Amino acid sequence: MIHHCVTGTGPDVVLLHGVGLDHRMWQRCVPALSAAHRVIRVDLRGHGDSPPAHPGTSLGDLADDVVEVLDHIGAGRVHLVGFSLGALAAAHLAAHHPARVATLSLVSSVALRTPQERAAVVRRLEAARTDPAVTADGAVERWFSPEWRLREPDLVTEVRRTLLANDPASYLACYTVFATGDEEVGPLLGRITAPVLAITGSEDPGSTPAMSRRLAAAVPDARVRIVAGARHLLPLERPRELAAALTEHFERITP
Repeated sequence: MIHHCVTGTGPDVVLLHGVGLDHRMWQRCVPALSAAHRVIRVDLRGHGDSPPAHPGTSLGDLADDVVEVLDHIGAGRVHLVGFSLGALAAAHLAAHHPARVATLSLVSSVALRTPQERAAVVRRLEAARTDPAVTADGAVERWFSPEWRLREPDLVTEVRRTLLANDPASYLACYTVFATGDEEVGPLLGRITAPVLAITGSEDPGSTPAMSRRLAAAVPDARVRIVAGARHLLPLERPRELAAALTEHFERITP
């Protein structure tokens, strides 16, 4: 069974993390979100305390694992929130299981990569195959501004430790999904019927504001929010602002 944590009571909110991370990346958002919701944090396959991800793992596999968790805990329609890789899995789930999703929030998501953006992520995938430590250091450089690294050095160390603790085969399997998943999700975006919030940081170099705008243009009912001055890790860098934006989005529909 896929590992998951449940906190609070109320309408269900499901949180999906990014590649190489786990459910703990949402820890700063949980107090605000669980005040009026049952918050379910999932460790995607190959991450945290969930089973390994084998070569050939697909985006559909990750989405189906989440549906299995929903069935296991008796959840009906949920407020589905995905971050980065989790956003790709969340969009796939919303397109294929519309009855399970009340609202969809895509946080720091990639979308419809340009050839240049695709080449950049493929280079990072190749680097991950040869030297995980270099990949972790590169992620920290992209995700944390110099000022934030000085302000919270222990958090930087924790995130780097989490990245390096991943099973290499599982990490590569899931990073491959992340590097290629937007090609699969792109044609599905028009099928998403849930209201969508696409939110990212203005300074995110990988999940750019332009990507969030592409998402919104491709989905029938979508809003864009750009968080000024923020980078990739919105759940850790701007948890209060993110939780407030998510809650406002949830209130459009209550399951």
